[in-house]
Amino acid sequence: MDYSGVVNRLIVKQMRDWDLAGANYAALADAVTRTLQLGESTIVLQYNPERRRSSAAAIDRKSLARRECFLCREHQPAKQKAVLWGDHYKIQVNPYPIFKRHLTIADLRHTPQRLSDRVGDMLQLAKELPEFVVFYNGPQCGASAPDHAHFQAGAKGEMPLPDEMPHATTHLLADGDEGFIGYVDMLGRSLFTIETSTQRAAERYALRLLDLLPVPEGADEPMVNALCWWRQTDRFWQMVIFPRRKHRPACYGEGEGRLLLSPGAVDMGGLWAVPEFKDFDALTPETIQALYDELCLPRKDLAPVITSFSQHWEDLQPI
Repeated sequence: MDYSGVVNRLIVKQMRDWDLAGANYAALADAVTRTLQLGESTIVLQYNPERRRSSAAAIDRKSLARRECFLCREHQPAKQKAVLWGDHYKIQVNPYPIFKRHLTIADLRHTPQRLSDRVGDMLQLAKELPEFVVFYNGPQCGASAPDHAHFQAGAKGEMPLPDEMPHATTHLLADGDEGFIGYVDMLGRSLFTIETSTQRAAERYALRLLDLLPVPEGADEPMVNALCWWRQTDRFWQMVIFPRRKHRPACYGEGEGRLLLSPGAVDMGGLWAVPEFKDFDALTPETIQALYDELCLPRKDLAPVITSFSQHWEDLQPI
């Protein structure tokens, strides 16, 4: 199936037939933006009041148990339509967009958010939606529905980092005929990049990395955000994984001296949707860098992961 065509038709119909989506996408078209330069990396600030519900979402166990899951069909508006993908996913228009075309891709079942079980799904989605960047927010890294497995996708060209990756200095950890995994620390935050021509190689690199990253006490997986896209011209996947150490910054909150920011994969990719105008107006390159430093695992903490990956990857190669 031509999912790009089907999804683009869904977006047009939802903006026409669903009042909430139509109003929010129209408002996004007039959104005020501001650009900052963070070393080699560009940061785009987007004043977006409708993202308050995501930035302020309570994701503790008691709050999740009390609220109805907005990704389950029985709790969604009748006007919210879906395209089925594979055996157990639905693709829907996100009614509170950051991108001019913004999708939520959720499991049909109410099952916890976990990347290691779904790396292959993420890669295949990216290939079948080549106009989009597919992204993943970990349960403690920006996901406002950590109890329901899902990805999101945003139209290419609006998030700065994908266009910056070809120019980033990459320190190779492992490579082969099908591609490589490397470490980048020149774009204001630590990240790992995977570039491969086969899904098999991409999955092996990603799963090995997830296996090596530290897992917080009581969690099922490392704290990560991930971006993935299909490079149509050269038939390659690119996946970027950001190791995290905190969910929200110490300054998180509302009021004077606080910032209502709960950064996830899109913010890691350089596009910050800011729901409060005072925060939008006050953010500087130094503030953004301080937030990245606070939220992301630094190079010194990743050194054992980098060393272990580089030293032992050959031992894991199939004979």
